[in-house]
Amino acid sequence: MSETNDKTRRNFMKTTTVAAGASLATMPRLTGAFAGGDDVIKIGLVGCGGKGTRDVKQALATNGKVKLWALGDAFEDKVKKSHDVLKKGKQTADHVDCTDRLFHGFDAYKKVIDSGVDVVFLVTTPGFRPEHFDYAVEKGKHSFMQKPLAVDARGCRKLLETNEIAKKKGLKVGVGFQRRHDPKYNEIIKRIQDGAVGDPVLFRAYWDGNTPWVRPREDGQTEMEYQMRNWYYFNWLCGDHILEQHIHNMDVCNWVMHDEMPGFAQCKGGCEVRKGPDYGETFDHHQVEFVYSTRWDSGAPRMYSSCRHIKNTWKQVGEYMHGTNGFAMISSGRLFDAKGEEIWRFDGGGNSEEIHKQSYLDAIRKNEEFNECDRSTLSNMTAVLGRMATYSGQPLRGDQAMAKGLDVYPYGQDDWSWDKTPPVTPQENGLYKLPVPGTTKVLS
Repeated sequence: MSETNDKTRRNFMKTTTVAAGASLATMPRLTGAFAGGDDVIKIGLVGCGGKGTRDVKQALATNGKVKLWALGDAFEDKVKKSHDVLKKGKQTADHVDCTDRLFHGFDAYKKVIDSGVDVVFLVTTPGFRPEHFDYAVEKGKHSFMQKPLAVDARGCRKLLETNEIAKKKGLKVGVGFQRRHDPKYNEIIKRIQDGAVGDPVLFRAYWDGNTPWVRPREDGQTEMEYQMRNWYYFNWLCGDHILEQHIHNMDVCNWVMHDEMPGFAQCKGGCEVRKGPDYGETFDHHQVEFVYSTRWDSGAPRMYSSCRHIKNTWKQVGEYMHGTNGFAMISSGRLFDAKGEEIWRFDGGGNSEEIHKQSYLDAIRKNEEFNECDRSTLSNMTAVLGRMATYSGQPLRGDQAMAKGLDVYPYGQDDWSWDKTPPVTPQENGLYKLPVPGTTKVLS
C-alpha cells in the first residue's frame, strides 16, 4: 500500500468512527454464540425478492440447527411468494416456522428484527441498507447484508460508524461478496500476494452484459410503487449498475491490493441506447480509470473498469491483473509468466455462496470473530466514486468523494408510504432526468 493512500485510508476510517466513539465504551458484548442461548439459530429475512429468498434457502440448507423465524418486505406479494417457495423446498420446508410472522410495509424490517430473530438477512434495495443495519445493530442482532451496502458517501460513512458499535457488541456481520469465500479466488489471490507474477501494475475489471428486467407501469400504480418495483433504474434505490453489479469486480481488485481503496478516479460514461421512460435515471455504460493513489500522475497501480448494459454487445465478467513478472486471469484461476506461458491453474471446486453462509453461521454458533463490513464498505465506496466521476465527467479523489459526496438517498425519512413522492419524478415528457457529464454536480 502506498504511503499516501495508506494515510488516506486511515483518515477515512478514523473520521467515520468519531461519532460512534463516545458511546462504545458502555456497549455490552454478547456473551453467548447468539441471543437466547438456544442451539437453534432463528433467521429473519428483510427483502423477499429472488436474491433474498436464495440467500435464506442456502442458509437453511447449512449444517447445524436453523429456523426461518420471520419474513418482511415492503410488498406483501413478495413476502407470500418467498414463504411459498421456502415452505415447499425439499431442503428448507422443515426449517420454516414463520407463518405467524409475515410482515409487509416500509416498517417490515423493524417487525422482523423485533420478532425474536438471532440473525437478520438484509436484502432490500441497497438505498435502505444503512438504516436497516443501524436498527439491527441497535437491537443486538447479527446481520448478513447483501451488496451493495449504500448508494452514496453518507451511507458509507454511516455503515462504518454503525459497524464500530457492532464490533463492540460482538455481532457477526457478513456481506454478500461471495468471491471472498470461493476456493479458486482465495488460492489465486494468495499466490498473487505472495509474488507469483510480481508486483501489481494494472488491473482490468469487467461486468459487460445485457440490460436486466423491466417491469411495466401498471394502472393505478403510484410513482413510489413503480420506482420500488423498478428499483434497478433509480439511484436513490440502486446506485446504478456500476454499483449494483460491477462492485464485485472492484472488490476483487481491492482484495488483491490488501483491501486498499483507489484514491483517484476519472472516467466517461452515458446512456447510449437504454433510453425511454422505462429506464429511469441510470447510465447504460461506465468506463473508469482508478488509481491506487490520490494522484493521477503517480506510478501507482491502476484499475481499468468497464460495465455495460447494451444488448448484442461483447459480454465479459471477470478480473485480470498484469504484474511486473507475469499476468493473472483471476476469475479463471490461471497464472502466466512474463513470456505468456501458463505456470499455474486452479483445479478444484466449491459453491462460494454456500461456503459463505456456512462459515457465517458457524461463526455465530462458536462466537468466533466474523465481520466483513469495513472492507466491504471500502469496495462499496470505490463503486460510488466511479459513478460520481462518470456522472460529473470530472476527476475525483476518493477522500474528497467520501467527505463531500452529495446525498442520493433521502436520509432521516420517517413517513414512508406508497403515496409519498419519491426523491426523483418524471419530467413533463415522461422521461427521468439523466446525469450530464460536465454539468452534473456530485460534491457539496
